Amino acid sequence: MNRTRAWCAHEPRRSAWVPGLSVPSRSLEPVQELHDAPLAPLTTFRLGGPATRLVTATTDAEVIDVVREADANGTPLLLIGGGSNLVIGDKGFAGTALVIATKGFELDGTTLELAAGEVWTDAVARTVEAGLAGVECLAGIPGSAGATPIQNVGAYGQEVSSTITEVIAYDRHAGETVVVPNADCAFSYRRSRFKADPDRYVVLRVRFRLEDADGLSAPIKYAETARALGVEPGDRVPLTAARETVLKLRTGKGMVLDPEDHDTWSAGSFFTNPILTDQQFTAFHARVREHLGDGVEPPAYPAGEGHTKTSAAWLIDKAGFTKGYGTGPARISTKHTLALTNRGGATTEDLLGLAREVVAGVREAFGITLVNEPVTVGVSL
Repeated sequence: MNRTRAWCAHEPRRSAWVPGLSVPSRSLEPVQELHDAPLAPLTTFRLGGPATRLVTATTDAEVIDVVREADANGTPLLLIGGGSNLVIGDKGFAGTALVIATKGFELDGTTLELAAGEVWTDAVARTVEAGLAGVECLAGIPGSAGATPIQNVGAYGQEVSSTITEVIAYDRHAGETVVVPNADCAFSYRRSRFKADPDRYVVLRVRFRLEDADGLSAPIKYAETARALGVEPGDRVPLTAARETVLKLRTGKGMVLDPEDHDTWSAGSFFTNPILTDQQFTAFHARVREHLGDGVEPPAYPAGEGHTKTSAAWLIDKAGFTKGYGTGPARISTKHTLALTNRGGATTEDLLGLAREVVAGVREAFGITLVNEPVTVGVSL
């Protein structure tokens, strides 16, 4: 029997065991297994070579079995959820690729537990149908529920860190299933404990605490969303209106998956918004004046004491990489400068070539080095 222990950031070995979360050490049925299996169809980019071995797990026990086997044999392991945040090299992956296809949507009052393999945008729709607020502005984001705490997924004024209460994960170092409370997840902008140590944790389930606001959304924080809804920031609107408005905004930017639209053959935002120290922002501002003239002010948003966040999309556009930029099979989206896309027939090297060109151009113009948001496998910028 594999027991689940409560997470304690300071004294993990002395943590108490949590009842009711036991996971059998072996699954009862063999998992689905393929060899020399293509990975491109499992990613939103439709890019990447084959995996030596591809396994699909539909229960937590199966996930743990495959992870334990790989760790015991020293086999490289690649975890795949919705494939919306992966850039896999053209040579593929020499090891075991594990597709986490677990299912589970459990709602108890305002408490929600999702299995890692649940489709995130479907889960958001179900919370809205249930009249619960807290993730309605995260509608349309591709991928699985298990990926949301890793990236601290956020958009349109909401982040999952504000509603996640705890994450149930398999700790590969300890060989145990742990419960990590929000305070120990080390959430920050597109970061978490799980992303900082990617070879240690396998997210199994995520728990959220939502809000029953009589069918109304959480206060609208994002200015673009408020304008589209015709309200002021801080106002609440019907949940369905908030979700539908966000979906329209995302669709207009090519950020909702559509097999027929190559603008959605992407990883969404390819680069994170840079967060600069005061000194760095002053130097950046000087470069903006030099490059664009005295009357141009770059986007600037508070990002904690002594830090300012600016817009990666703005940087890319002002550096000369406008919507639709490129002549090859990998190009910038025609709808949003922050999305790099596969126009059909692209290779991963085509995509990376475009990404490197953008990074170099922004660095030369503004002195800022953009950082890719998707995880790269077997390749790097």
